Amino acid sequence: MTHRRPAVVVLAAGRGMRFTGLGHKLVQRLGAGSADALADTVLARTVAHALATRLRVVVVTTAALAPSLHDLVAAGDVVVLPELDSQGRASPVGMGHSIAAGVGASGDADGWLIVPADMPLMKPESMLAVAQALEAYPVAYAQHRGRQGHPVGFSAELFSELVDLHGDEGARRIVARYPSQAVEVDDPGVLVDVDTVEDLQRVKAQAGG
Repeated sequence: MTHRRPAVVVLAAGRGMRFTGLGHKLVQRLGAGSADALADTVLARTVAHALATRLRVVVVTTAALAPSLHDLVAAGDVVVLPELDSQGRASPVGMGHSIAAGVGASGDADGWLIVPADMPLMKPESMLAVAQALEAYPVAYAQHRGRQGHPVGFSAELFSELVDLHGDEGARRIVARYPSQAVEVDDPGVLVDVDTVEDLQRVKAQAGG
């Protein structure tokens, strides 16, 4: 039996407006001992866990963060969203727009796992469990102790709807429209993101940094 191989789409194009005072949340370091300041950031840890699945990883990001990905992800799998449109206005970087860009850049994949870049504690095994559920369901998502988390997975049949997403709504309407499977995992990291400085301190404590 041939198993599907979805791509992991890491969403790293948000501005992180709730994280104040220390710069962008995705470049905050988790480990204290690394000689390379970019080696163990929130973004690098999330991407490393995605790469550990051995699935294709596509990162949707901005020009400011793209250089920190050069040693992690192939150049062709880094999708840089423009920060300004042709009239010099700020371009949309909402979750829906980011998902559409990542899925569109990996249209030949057997589905997609959507992973926010600010979730560095999510285990590779959790991503793979959701990928396996896509064998039988058009939509699947991780949950821990009954609480829904990430990643959220979509089968290849939903390509057209995913690339048509825009704005900040994300894929909630697609999840509501199709049969979905909750995948219970022993991984509280599927619920933990870094939105504030306080979140970062809690994540660093759990990550051993």
